[in-house]
Amino acid sequence: MSLIKSISGIRGTIGGKVNDNLTPLDVVKFASAFGTWLQNNKNKKDLTLVIGRDARISGQMVSSLVTATLQGLGINVVDLGLSTTPTVEIMVPELRADGGIILTASHNPKQWNALKLLNEKGEFISGENGAEVLALAESEDFNYAEVDDLGKYETRDDAFDIHIQQILDLPMVDVEAIKAKNFKVVLDAVNSTGGIAIPMLLDRLGCETIKLYCEPTGHFPHNPEPLKEHLGDICELVKKENADLGVVVDPDVDRLALIDEKGEMFGEEYTLVAVADYLLKHKNGAAVSNLSSSRALKDVAQAHNSEYFASAVGEVNVVTLMKEKNAVIGGEGNGGIIYPELHYGRDSLVGVALFLTHLAKENKTVSELRAGYPGYFMGKKKIELTPEIDVDAILSRMEKEYENEEVSTVDGVKIDFETNWVHLRKSNTEPIIRIYTEAKSQEEADKLGDDIIAKIKSLI
Repeated sequence: MSLIKSISGIRGTIGGKVNDNLTPLDVVKFASAFGTWLQNNKNKKDLTLVIGRDARISGQMVSSLVTATLQGLGINVVDLGLSTTPTVEIMVPELRADGGIILTASHNPKQWNALKLLNEKGEFISGENGAEVLALAESEDFNYAEVDDLGKYETRDDAFDIHIQQILDLPMVDVEAIKAKNFKVVLDAVNSTGGIAIPMLLDRLGCETIKLYCEPTGHFPHNPEPLKEHLGDICELVKKENADLGVVVDPDVDRLALIDEKGEMFGEEYTLVAVADYLLKHKNGAAVSNLSSSRALKDVAQAHNSEYFASAVGEVNVVTLMKEKNAVIGGEGNGGIIYPELHYGRDSLVGVALFLTHLAKENKTVSELRAGYPGYFMGKKKIELTPEIDVDAILSRMEKEYENEEVSTVDGVKIDFETNWVHLRKSNTEPIIRIYTEAKSQEEADKLGDDIIAKIKSLI
């Protein structure tokens, strides 16, 4: 399945057949649906949308199609060109626009692209709204503008400056403390737009930046998901350069992974843990992550007399719960930092600024900082599904099987044991059950996953 239509947008591989892949016709149809949905739901004639893209090879083509389609509907377009997901999110309310479209397939390989849809707050549209957009795309009930009513087009080249200035103005970002440390930072931006934005931020923070894969060509030099197995080059370079840390971002710059001064992974789950540790030390309040994120965040929150809450998987769900609990900090264990003082979206730039503030004030190395957090290890396994397997029945049986433990059914089934946990959920994108585990050692996490798989197979 190379074309995935979901409530948060549409993504697929470039080329191929209509409705099977992300072809020009699919791009036009989906942009038409979102533009039409906005027109149907806004009580005003003159609508404006902000668009921006990561550096992937198909970005310019997809951007041209989206822009022309929106103008064809009579919608004005402000084009940020090469941008990041959080920058587009910041610029929608900044420009008082009616919504936005981010052209990125996030951490997917280079053949993928996507349209991600934002409301007037610069936040991802709700599931309910997304379903309405999908229905419109299906019906193709579009009404394009006549020649005198076509939308206007303008470009902006100051979006990164605006985004970075908003970060530097945050009370919890201590620019002077960071500058005093003269941090040496190696950056791997996987040849996308982080290679433009992150060095601009680091420069304003007085850091020395050593760039690795920072040319925004869209030719990803390794798998763009910021996982340990893809990051050998930066780990080596951090050691060679005697750098203080390494920073890794994905193509659209909403996920942040860190490398310590020894060239070891800080742990993607621990980006959020470290930032939460800093913020909750200064302000009690709630921390939120999703059910598949590390228990370390809960431990850190409780250490600061703060509450922890877990949402269903998905950024929209995390944000909804953060608003409900008025959270100080939230995000996802994949390196996604959501800091509401700035905006409700995963943002690697604010993550870098808050982490460097924490590092400067603690007066520790990155490895020393990491050693101060609870040590957990994650396992990720899956079971392939066949048509005759009733997933809901299996999850229901598992819930009953472990009813004496702490069980959550907010999203699939999560079972919290005393020293470890397992989370079972049906994938939205593949015919599999995902099995996430976490424990005090990798062996224990993997064994727990294997035991749960054996248990499920005995129930099938």
